[in-house]
Amino acid sequence: MTAPSTPRHDRRTPLQRRIALAGHRLGRLDPVLKGLLWSAAAGMVFSVLNALMRGLAQQLDPFQAQFLRYLFGLLVLLPLLWRHGLAAYRPKHIGGQFLRGAFHTVGLLLWFMALPKIPLADMTAIGFTGPIFIMIGAYVFFKEPMRWERWLASGIGFVGVLIVVGPKLTGSGGFYNLVMLASAPMFAASFLLTKGLTRYETTGVILVWQSLTVTLFSVPLALLAWQAPTPLQWAGFLLTGILGSLGHYCLTRSFHVADISATQSLKFLDLVWASLIGWMVFADVPTSSTLVGGVVICAATLWIARRESRGASRRASADPGT
Repeated sequence: MTAPSTPRHDRRTPLQRRIALAGHRLGRLDPVLKGLLWSAAAGMVFSVLNALMRGLAQQLDPFQAQFLRYLFGLLVLLPLLWRHGLAAYRPKHIGGQFLRGAFHTVGLLLWFMALPKIPLADMTAIGFTGPIFIMIGAYVFFKEPMRWERWLASGIGFVGVLIVVGPKLTGSGGFYNLVMLASAPMFAASFLLTKGLTRYETTGVILVWQSLTVTLFSVPLALLAWQAPTPLQWAGFLLTGILGSLGHYCLTRSFHVADISATQSLKFLDLVWASLIGWMVFADVPTSSTLVGGVVICAATLWIARRESRGASRRASADPGT
């Protein structure tokens, strides 16, 4: 298959042409593979964001950190609002936007409460229980096909998670591990609502209202323990706003192009990024259980990615119109 020809008077730079070519090739991929790529990109971005948020939540009240993270997420989207106008971001289902924001805020309250207390890799691993809730919800509410490969990959990945967190559910950190665990079904509900909203709303509308609703819901608790951030902390929150908006954009694109259940097994790869970042930034040395569980999770991720790729190839071969 040949790439699109370059016009003789194309004034784009070589870098711009390469980006356009990459976008053209990405656009021709099977929707499931595109969803997996968007999901992998979101995981990498969120891993960096979580490391930054953990550092800020150790310096300021966690609920204040939550509020400022989403406030800056909203501020970095203002250029889009200015460019396209407020009318372009008026939601068709405002009730769904606020319901999604409420579920996400509750999940964040639990998540931020535990964030400063447990290692980054463990926090990420516990969050991997979310795909189980998401896959069940996708089957119940969206009637998505639940092929045995997806269940098996998620089951193996969940075994890897148990290997990681099992030894840590007792002792002084056990309570915060359970608090982190309680956030998983809240985030799952939020992501399922996001999938539902992609049928009616654009990615930009969902992104803007995610930041707006969570910011509004987070104000009361943030004000109770408010303290003035330093200039460096303000810069950190600006970076969290950029990373958060980028991560949610990738995640929403993933939900838009593919079944939500098809992308969940790849989420287990986030543990690798979290372990590396936690080791480099916080000197969190991964335990043997984290390493063994990580290997199991990676094996499940690579296996399902290969199965989905082969399935996409078979579907493309069977469809004469592609």
